Amino acid sequence: MDRQAIIANIRRKASFLCVGLDTDIKKIPAHLLGEDDPIFAFNKAIIDATAPYCVAYKPNLAFYECGGLKGWAAFEKTVAYLKENYPDQFIIADAKRGDIGNTSAMYARSFFEEMDIDALTVAPYMGEDSVTPFLGYDGKWVILLALTSNKGSHDFQLTEDKAGERLFERVLRTSQQWAGPDRMMYVVGATQGSLFADIRRIVPDHFLLVPGVGAQGGSLEEVCRYGMNTECGLLVNSSRGIIYASGGTDFADVAAVKAKELQEQMAGQLRQHGII
Repeated sequence: MDRQAIIANIRRKASFLCVGLDTDIKKIPAHLLGEDDPIFAFNKAIIDATAPYCVAYKPNLAFYECGGLKGWAAFEKTVAYLKENYPDQFIIADAKRGDIGNTSAMYARSFFEEMDIDALTVAPYMGEDSVTPFLGYDGKWVILLALTSNKGSHDFQLTEDKAGERLFERVLRTSQQWAGPDRMMYVVGATQGSLFADIRRIVPDHFLLVPGVGAQGGSLEEVCRYGMNTECGLLVNSSRGIIYASGGTDFADVAAVKAKELQEQMAGQLRQHGII
């Protein structure tokens, strides 16, 4: 999916919501455990309920890989279901891959050829040759970790060199030599607040994938104030706040309500910024 298609979907749906499919077998409603594939049954119901209100889905691979072959099968079925029934949805594999070049090439083949995923989260720590194999696929996106939402992000990402440049700023500046805003996005946690302004000074046009709104305490209004650009430029992810809003048989209906609430807030921000 290209950049213009993403922007068109944001305007059409008045939403820049990404629903995170962090599906934990220990947290899904008990009545689904009798299904042949409980994880996929849960995902399918969540997708059907929330698709009108979002433009992207982000399965987190850890929640599938922990289930071995059954978990991977649930992931594959989820991707196939999205592609068949909701082809306008942008699919992000949150796998945080990144290794020496030949290994990264195999990861890229897995997600972009075998699975035909739209985008993959990638760790930049090993540098250019660990990232460029993911950039060799037309229409596919690398979403590079820049400034994450977890407390430990301060351990390394905010450290400064002798010139006062912080590590996340170095990642942003250097990676722009590898790909432009039509191929690369950045992960920036919603909990980082006004630091979005610093990020936008370096990457004004790139899309930012923003986790941390909802259960992690990030503010949608603050993210938009500092991070939204003239084309929106944001994909804001919510996982637990939507998919686990209810643990009962009404879980999909409640997820739809929570997704709609976020979509309505996003529509207000898009109007306020003159995007719709």
